[in-house]
Amino acid sequence: MNIMIDRLEATLKRYNDITQELSDPSIISDIKKMTELSKEQTRLEEIVNVYKRYKDVLKGIEEDKELVHDSELGEIAKEELTSYEKEKSDIEARLKILLLPHDPNDEKNVVVEIKGAAGGDEANIFAGDLFDMYQKYANSQGWKIDVTNSIEGAAGGFTNIEFMVKGEGVYSKLKYESGAHRVQRVPATESQGRVHTSTATVLVMPEAEEFDFELDMNDVRIDITRSSGCGGQGVNTTDSAVRLTHIPTGIIVYSQVERSQIKNKELAFKILKTRLYDLKLREKEEAEGKERRSKIGTGDRSEKIRTYNYPQNRLTDHRIGFTSMNLDRIMDGDLGVVIEALINEDQKRKLEGNEE
Repeated sequence: MNIMIDRLEATLKRYNDITQELSDPSIISDIKKMTELSKEQTRLEEIVNVYKRYKDVLKGIEEDKELVHDSELGEIAKEELTSYEKEKSDIEARLKILLLPHDPNDEKNVVVEIKGAAGGDEANIFAGDLFDMYQKYANSQGWKIDVTNSIEGAAGGFTNIEFMVKGEGVYSKLKYESGAHRVQRVPATESQGRVHTSTATVLVMPEAEEFDFELDMNDVRIDITRSSGCGGQGVNTTDSAVRLTHIPTGIIVYSQVERSQIKNKELAFKILKTRLYDLKLREKEEAEGKERRSKIGTGDRSEKIRTYNYPQNRLTDHRIGFTSMNLDRIMDGDLGVVIEALINEDQKRKLEGNEE
C-alpha cells in the first residue's frame, strides 16, 4: 500500500507541475510541448481526483474512529465508518487499475482495414457486415467514420475497405479488434441449406499524429491515376486518385474517395504515416517481448480471434473464452459487451503481472 501511495503522491506532484508549466509563456508558444503536456494532464486528472477523494475518505475514517465510543455520536459514527470502509476498498481497487501502465495511443483515432479472406463472395459479404457493425457501434459512442478507400465485392460487401474512426478514446476500445474474424452461416446462394465457414480480417492502427512520425519524402513515390468508380457518379472523370509507395518497406496506400487530388493526397499521406507508425510499434513490442506475451492476442491479422455463429446466434471470442448468445444484437452495434469483457480481462492480466 505504501508503494501505491508513493506513486499517487508522485502523480499528484506531476499534475501540479504540469499545471504550473502550462501557464509559462515559453510553453504556450511551443505548440508541440503544449500539446504533449495538455494530453498528459488530461490523462492524470482522473487519478488525481480519485486520489483526492481517497484522502478525504481516510480522513473521515480516522475522525469516525475517534467518535465511535461517544455516547451521543457513536452510532452515527459507526454507520459512517462502515460506509467509509467500503468506499475505501472500492477506491483502492479503482486506483490499482488507474495506475496500470498507460498505452499512449489509447486516446488516438484509428485507421481500420477490413478484407474479405477465405470464402470468396461470402467472405466479402461478411466484411461488409463487420463494417456495418463497427459503424453502428461508432454511432453509439458518438464517433465519426470516414471511408478512405473501398473495393466492393461482386456479390456485395467488400473485398477491401479502409476507414478512419475519430472520437474520444477510440483506440482504447477498438485495439482488440485486429485479427481474423470467422463467420459460420448459410449463405444466400446455398441451395442445400448447408452452413459455410468464411473469414474476414481486421487491422486496427492508431492514427499517427504530427509529432509521432517523421516521414522522409525521398522514400515515397507518388502516382496520380484516374479513380476506379468508387465515390459516386463522375468521380472517375478526373485524375484525382493518389497512390503512394513507401520504397523502403514496400507499403502501398491508395486514396480515391475525394474528388480533389489534393485531399486524396493529404488522406493518403495520413494513412501511410499511420501504417509506418504501426510497423514501428510492432517492432518495439517484439523487442520488449514480455508486454507482447501479456497482451490479449497478438494483434496480427492472421490470428483467429472470434467466431460469429449465425444458426446458434452465438459469438465467441477465443482469446478470453467469452461467449454471448446475442449475436444479432452485437451485429446491430451492441459490441460494447464484448469490448468491456476484453478490457476487464486485459486489466486483470496486467494487475496479475504487476503482482509477480
